[in-house]
Amino acid sequence: MSNLIRWEPAREMMSLREAMDRLFDDAFTRPLSIRDGWSGPAIDMYQTDDEIVVKAALPGIKADEVQINVTGEILTLKGEVKNEEEKKEKAWHIREQRWGSFERSVILPTDVVADKAKAEFENGILTVTLPKADEVKPRTITVKAK
Repeated sequence: MSNLIRWEPAREMMSLREAMDRLFDDAFTRPLSIRDGWSGPAIDMYQTDDEIVVKAALPGIKADEVQINVTGEILTLKGEVKNEEEKKEKAWHIREQRWGSFERSVILPTDVVADKAKAEFENGILTVTLPKADEVKPRTITVKAK
């Protein structure tokens, strides 16, 4: 036996507030697309007392195909994902992988020493380690009793 629910048109209508909430959620929580849904690599960034670490997912890219630049407080990753050769005999059912050049810039949360930065690439994950500038590193001050 099925339960019947009475249809109420007012319940189906979205309030103006709900519509505005959804609009702002979609605008500020979804990643911005540059073209065709390709916004560049997904990144994670965190900091410790001594350094800032940025990890970027770059599947299908070789280490020498990525360019890393630090200009002031901006870290930029550039590269290109190569497209496999098109073959006419293929009948695509799903095609979600993206290719083409990308550029992703992030603002670093504090000053860094770009000359001492290190980058490692393993299993499609690029890890960039940027040491913090001495001026912004936390210092411990010893209190002396008299």
